[in-house]
Amino acid sequence: MPIHILSPEVANQIAAGEVVERPASAVKELIENSLDAGATDVRVEVREGGRRLLRVQDDGCGIPAAEVALAFERHATSKIVTAADLDHITTLGFRGEALASIAAVAQVTLLTRARDEEAGALIRLAEGREVTREPAGGPPGTIVTVEHLFANVPARLKFLKQPATEASHIQQIVTRYALAYPERRFNLVSDGKLVFQSTGSGKLYDVLVKVYGLEMAREMLPMKTKDEGRKTEDDRSSSLVLGLSSIGVTGYVGSPSLHRGNRGYITLFVNRRWFQDTSVAYSVIQAYHTMLPVGRYPVAVLFIEMDPADVDVNVHPTKAEVRFRDNHAVFSAVQKAVRRTVADLAPIPKVGLGGDASAATSPAAAWPGVTAFGGPAWSERRDVLLGAGSDDHRLFAAPGLGAEPPASSFQPGPPNPQSAISNPQSSKPLLPLLRVVGQLAATYVVAEGPDGMYLIDQHAAHERILYEQMSSQRAGHTLAVQSLLEPLLLDLSPEQAAVVAEELDTLNELGVGIEPFGGSSYLVRSIPAILSRENPAGALVEIVDGLASQNDVVEGTADAALTTLICKRAAIKGGHPLNMAEMQELVRQLEACRSPRTCPHGRPTMIYLSGDELARQFGRT
Repeated sequence: MPIHILSPEVANQIAAGEVVERPASAVKELIENSLDAGATDVRVEVREGGRRLLRVQDDGCGIPAAEVALAFERHATSKIVTAADLDHITTLGFRGEALASIAAVAQVTLLTRARDEEAGALIRLAEGREVTREPAGGPPGTIVTVEHLFANVPARLKFLKQPATEASHIQQIVTRYALAYPERRFNLVSDGKLVFQSTGSGKLYDVLVKVYGLEMAREMLPMKTKDEGRKTEDDRSSSLVLGLSSIGVTGYVGSPSLHRGNRGYITLFVNRRWFQDTSVAYSVIQAYHTMLPVGRYPVAVLFIEMDPADVDVNVHPTKAEVRFRDNHAVFSAVQKAVRRTVADLAPIPKVGLGGDASAATSPAAAWPGVTAFGGPAWSERRDVLLGAGSDDHRLFAAPGLGAEPPASSFQPGPPNPQSAISNPQSSKPLLPLLRVVGQLAATYVVAEGPDGMYLIDQHAAHERILYEQMSSQRAGHTLAVQSLLEPLLLDLSPEQAAVVAEELDTLNELGVGIEPFGGSSYLVRSIPAILSRENPAGALVEIVDGLASQNDVVEGTADAALTTLICKRAAIKGGHPLNMAEMQELVRQLEACRSPRTCPHGRPTMIYLSGDELARQFGRT
């Protein structure tokens, strides 16, 4: 549409006027104008962090010469006409305030030529006033040059950071749009040096390599489709579309081994518009529950696609925040998509002996088959090798279902046909078939797989097994509880008693039948069955202390914290010898877990040494 001044009725419904806070704010608005104009090549040049000069050049449709002066009027835009258009915004810009706001605080030169015009136009403005306007030649597209930013606003100028800091903010803006539009080419030149350039290939993975580097990009997992057989044109990126208001979630998420100390690496887009939202970011963090170490946060680049009518982008002056019509649906769609991808594709950490120590390719993608280490017919070989101990597996049956358990203190839970940890027969297993070889330092189970040697942390693995069994039992209202013959009296400190009082209902829901007994004393009548072999008093005090410190939970709720703490206390500890049947049963139950690669605290349950690495160390290759 041609550029026009919005009516007062429409202008009054637009969020508070645009304010140019720093050079990056101006770059953001100019890049959005270029993208809305259909540009395929956007070049950004800055000097002294954008304070001295910033220039944005594009090959878009350009501005007709007759509309150049009008483009600098406030509320002049070609993207909306009526107030109804605000309910269905499909462009990045729509307020018609960017050029006017920039021109008010800087000296601006605009050279543009529309594609269907033979000559272009050149206009110069200073402090919001037109200085000169004349015909000029140039290629189709627009070049906007901003000089001496904030020279006439000393109060704003003194709050600018050092040039390097301002330049980093500009680079962040450019890289965000490069991620959102991988089919467009972006170039950023700072003080004469090319600091960023995207390929414009249309593949998001190529931009990830440019933004984060090759090593980090290799640890990013493409979002999976609900239909695993369906692929998109880019085999490194796929989508998951859930039946929740037609919400699509695509992008890349980091494997659990890739994490950072803050949430700054969670990058969110809705309809290719970058935005900030604590609720959606929290849904990403929640998807990694029990997979990350304490105090660490995931890396993710996510794209939410939905009907523009279901999201309001006119709620923030800088359009950095949006409002969803159904926030719960968005939260659920993002959480489920991320969780499914991480649970299915996350690789097992790989050990390197002086060689490549990078994360391994997910074993689920490499087997079954013939490998240099495992050889052909691996599953048949494993079954034969385990056959001799098959009778011993009955030792781990639930009481009443088979023989009594052995004298060892290790007793994995019985299989549950309704368990959420059991993988459907039709789904791809998350771990390779493993043959137990032995135990190392009474702490690590040594196993052979088709692609190398696996070391399994018995405590972390048992924690994961117990956590998923207990979560499954809670979901099915079949949580096993052990009643005490005599009630147990706990005399707690005031701090401990306060924690128990606050989480009394949650404790009872998790099988800890506890009730006040006056002052800071509590009476315990039952405990979860998995703690039946523990000292109840010591176990409960340790669990309460852990809940008070909240050191065992990553962004978790109280019930998840308690479940994690109970499983940690009940799991077999390092330094405990296991016999062969016990180790085989431990591995079998770990293979049935939904998230077998990490314990509930985010520590890895296993690492592996590839057959190729062993061959190199022994000089075989």
